This record gives sequence, C-alpha cells and structure tokens, in this order.
Amino acid sequence: MQQQFIGTNSRVIAVDFDGTIVEHKHPAIGKEMLFAFSTMKELQKKGHKLILWTIRTGALLDEAVEFCRQNGVEFYAVNKNYPEEELNDKVARKVNADVFIDDRSIGGFIGWSEVWQTLHPEGGDFNHQLKNAEAHQNY
Repeated sequence: MQQQFIGTNSRVIAVDFDGTIVEHKHPAIGKEMLFAFSTMKELQKKGHKLILWTIRTGALLDEAVEFCRQNGVEFYAVNKNYPEEELNDKVARKVNADVFIDDRSIGGFIGWSEVWQTLHPEGGDFNHQLKNAEAHQNY
C-alpha cells in the first residue's frame, strides 16, 4: 500500500546532495537540479524537517552545506537524526527518516516536481508543472 503524504503532516525527509540537489560533479558542486531549492523551501514551509544525507564529509560537506545555505535552505540536521546527535561507534550512521530523496533509489531520481506532487498531491500555491527529463539525468 502506498503511503499518502497529504496536508500538513510534518515528515522527516532525508535529502541526498550529489545527483539530487545538484548534478553529479563530485568532488566539485554541480549545477542545481531543476526546482531543487524552491521545492525544499516549500517543503520546509509545510513543516517538514529536512536532513542533508550525503556521503560528503569534512571540507566537501562544509561546501555543500554552505552552497545550500546560500540558496536559502538550512537543514534541520546534517548526516544526523537531530542537530545535537553525537556520532560515535554506538550510533548508527543510518538516518531515521520518513522519506528519502536520493538519485540512487530504484528507478533513479524522479525529479523535484514529482517529489512535490508525491508529498503534496493536494496542490496549493506552489505547483510546478515543467518536466525536463534532461535536467534529472544521473551523470
């Protein structure tokens, strides 16, 4: 049974960086994926908590977090379940989220327009219709 995400139900959403928020150019930062930041901002307005969930660490992670901040998205947590979590050998690296948005899922990345319409099929003021398959290719 497919889970419905309707209304103002707040979800914890883990979002990958390379290939999802930006095109794959690792270790560089690729171009923004179509609708990435506008969709994440709208998800936050709906009350969802976004966690940046990425393989990046150290300076590369700092660059990704700063890139997102400069584009108007600050995450609830980064590679953690909550901001205060201290990672060690007793804490699993896996993030506990309701939804994972990642280009490596079965079928690949569906695109930010489809993400929005899946999480908020009720529509509303933020309703992007443009679908550009070339903007969502897995490099």
